[in-house]
Amino acid sequence: MTHEHTAVPGVTLVLGGARSGKSRFAEGLVTALPGPWTYIATAQAWDDEMRDRIGRHQAARVPGWTTVEVLLDLAGALAAPGDGPVLVDCLTLWLTNVMLADRDVAAAVAALEAALAARTGATVLVGNEVGMGIVPENALARAFRDHAGRLHQRLAATASQVFLTVAGLPLKVK
Repeated sequence: MTHEHTAVPGVTLVLGGARSGKSRFAEGLVTALPGPWTYIATAQAWDDEMRDRIGRHQAARVPGWTTVEVLLDLAGALAAPGDGPVLVDCLTLWLTNVMLADRDVAAAVAALEAALAARTGATVLVGNEVGMGIVPENALARAFRDHAGRLHQRLAATASQVFLTVAGLPLKVK
């Protein structure tokens, strides 16, 4: 995939809605850099549909990725790849894992921020923009939306670049 956008040292945050093209765009940013590339996957295969979704994501990747599956310790996983380019897909699935495990969200986010600050290689983070729709009807969904919004704001504040993907098109926000 060719595009005028490239990953840069530090953190690049790629946000978008469901099926917006954010993962494909983020993968292109990372693979434009010299490897080896590390793909930190945060999804859990709860059911057949999710297993199929994960399988499609894996099959669509170009060869050369090392995949690391992480449910909770994203900060620890970010320390392992050294200075090679890393893609985290996705922050909001990781946040779901943290919340469902009844972990301290603020502590997990602080650990993530510290791990990102310590990285020397390019890091591309993917997240679902969930705050643009209706207000969820239940408390857990509202808490998730609020935590995700705060997480994205905190990461965007220190990121080198921020993109919003819409209809497969990356829009540079920062």
